Amino acid sequence: MAARIILSYHQIPTVAMSSTSGYSESAPPEINSDDGNASGNNSNSCHFNEEFKYILLPVSYGTVCVVGLVLNAIALWMFLCKMRPWNATIIYMFNLALSDLLYVLSLPLLTYYYANRNDWPFGVVLCKLTRFIFYANLYSSILFLTCISVHRFMGVCFPFRSLKWIKVKQAWFVCMLVWVAVIVCLIPNLLFVTTSSRGDDVLCHDTTRREDFPQYVLYSSAIMVILFIIPFLVIVFCYSLMTIKLNKSLVPGSTRSSSNVKKKSIKLIIIVLFVFSLCFVPFHITRTMYYTFRVLEKNCYALNIVNFTYKITRPLVSVNSCIDPILYFLAGDNYRRKLTRVMMRRKGCVRRTISNIDCKMNEHAK
Repeated sequence: MAARIILSYHQIPTVAMSSTSGYSESAPPEINSDDGNASGNNSNSCHFNEEFKYILLPVSYGTVCVVGLVLNAIALWMFLCKMRPWNATIIYMFNLALSDLLYVLSLPLLTYYYANRNDWPFGVVLCKLTRFIFYANLYSSILFLTCISVHRFMGVCFPFRSLKWIKVKQAWFVCMLVWVAVIVCLIPNLLFVTTSSRGDDVLCHDTTRREDFPQYVLYSSAIMVILFIIPFLVIVFCYSLMTIKLNKSLVPGSTRSSSNVKKKSIKLIIIVLFVFSLCFVPFHITRTMYYTFRVLEKNCYALNIVNFTYKITRPLVSVNSCIDPILYFLAGDNYRRKLTRVMMRRKGCVRRTISNIDCKMNEHAK
């Protein structure tokens, strides 16, 4: 399927398009596509074939919405009702789950938008808010995963010194700083994002108007450095030192508690790096290539290929909302133990209820 789509791109020439042609929702100068604004020189422009998007995005966003809603609702219920008192790790995980839940609640609007072939009936305010929540979830998830990683790094590499810093008050303060930093950094995004008309349809752009696109690329690049590259480098640094420390401490005769700490730390390293490699890194790489090719006005075939790969990685960012609850289960022994206990108790209640119903039915039969 992918090969067929890419082959079709090769067959699309760079042709002149009228101003009523379909546009990409994030299209820059000289690019015309199915769902966004564009402009360019008067002689020619590039058409994007994005039919795949009208199937890929609604299906992926709809699936993530259902699965993510269930998993994150369970996680928040566990944190609020079954995990008291909280420690610093649970505070970070609670805020991460809250961010994911807010995001999946916004997905029905995007699912409808792409299933309706880029016709946005919900107004400019909801358009801005939906795009804002996407990036707020993206970067708050990255920062909360960074907090969890640094917290575990301090506990493994500096167990005694970290006692001063690994406290509930400090964790709440850090979470507040994360939310403030994300909101402040994304306020310009609220100003950039807008809607526009295309015939009878209303488009909800994920970038900005054509005349503001160069400024948006600069802003987006700065945000990527601050909220993605720097946290990612911090995580790699912490996990490198953690790996060295754990390898040195793997000696025969270690206590059971220290062995459990090592296992939890290794699980955390694997899960967080998996989330970054699957959800965050491909998206930022392809988006950077996409924006760069557009600014440099590369040929139409190259733009189509980059556009295709970028649109494929967008749903991967959403998958993060479904993977994070798995992090709580695998890397948090207390969470796993209490969730398993709740599930077993519910299972026992169901069995007793069924047994009582059977007994009553047998009595009535007699």
